[in-house]
Amino acid sequence: MFCHIIIKQYLYIFFFLQKLSFKLHYDMNTDRIPDSEFIINDDGSAFHIHVKPEQLTDNIIVCGDPGRVTMIASYFDTRDWETSSREFHAIGGTYHGKPIMALSHGIGPDNIDIVMTELDGLANIDFETRTPRAEHRTLNIVRIGTSGGLQPYVPVGTPVIASKAIGFDGVINYYADRNKVADLDFEQKFCDFVKWNKLLARPYVVDADPWLVEKIGRDDMVRGYTISAVGFYGPQGRRVRLDLAEPELNRRIEEFEYNGGHITNYEMESSALQGMALMLGHRAMTVCSIIANRVATDVNPNYKTAVNDLVRTVIERLTDD
Repeated sequence: MFCHIIIKQYLYIFFFLQKLSFKLHYDMNTDRIPDSEFIINDDGSAFHIHVKPEQLTDNIIVCGDPGRVTMIASYFDTRDWETSSREFHAIGGTYHGKPIMALSHGIGPDNIDIVMTELDGLANIDFETRTPRAEHRTLNIVRIGTSGGLQPYVPVGTPVIASKAIGFDGVINYYADRNKVADLDFEQKFCDFVKWNKLLARPYVVDADPWLVEKIGRDDMVRGYTISAVGFYGPQGRRVRLDLAEPELNRRIEEFEYNGGHITNYEMESSALQGMALMLGHRAMTVCSIIANRVATDVNPNYKTAVNDLVRTVIERLTDD
């Protein structure tokens, strides 16, 4: 009796391993992405952002605030669909006959890892077979945000394009192609100049897409170097009740110069957005309205008007042929 039980358990384990081996072999030979690695909801939408492949548009405006999506979509000529889950709020429609969508990503670079992976999945993964599509689809993604200025020539109300984004978050450091998309010379010179604390994530520097910058940016927008911080208070040099580990870091950042350019502003998402877009083959850039100047300690409490004007400008230029 005991031997019979042992044999049954052995056969069970044997057939389980055979099944698992077949599944792994099948996945490896068909490039099938396992269910656990890219989750698809029962309704056929991407796990977090709840957008379906047929809803995806080539032109996408992203922002942090879920409420701002409604404001952005108010400029659309039509609103064809809407979805909301946690901080991810999306509305799709048209502007002057061109499909366009707005999507909120919430606060922080970790959310960008989610949004960029799922937007790319919608564009370049067949949800039926869970395999990469044969033909790559390129998305145009513009982030509209708010930011704190670090230089006197970017006063409150100025739109600043992150021509280079400096990531203090470390998100793209987890991906194999990190060095292929990063400006390694800038990184090293920056770390040396500011005496970078090795306890912190290694900064990375990634460019905005030049085609998008040319399309969106005009004389009314400043090109600058933007820092994406991993938090709002201590990581951006704000001291409330906790002392800072690097109290002189902001002063060094303000003084740093690279190829005649200076670091213009702080925000929290540009680096991961532009870095992941470069690795995934998409176009991305960020333009922020300066709502506070950290050097002049100036704040614009009525910044929403400036952001509304910026939104209207970006929509018109993004969809303009």
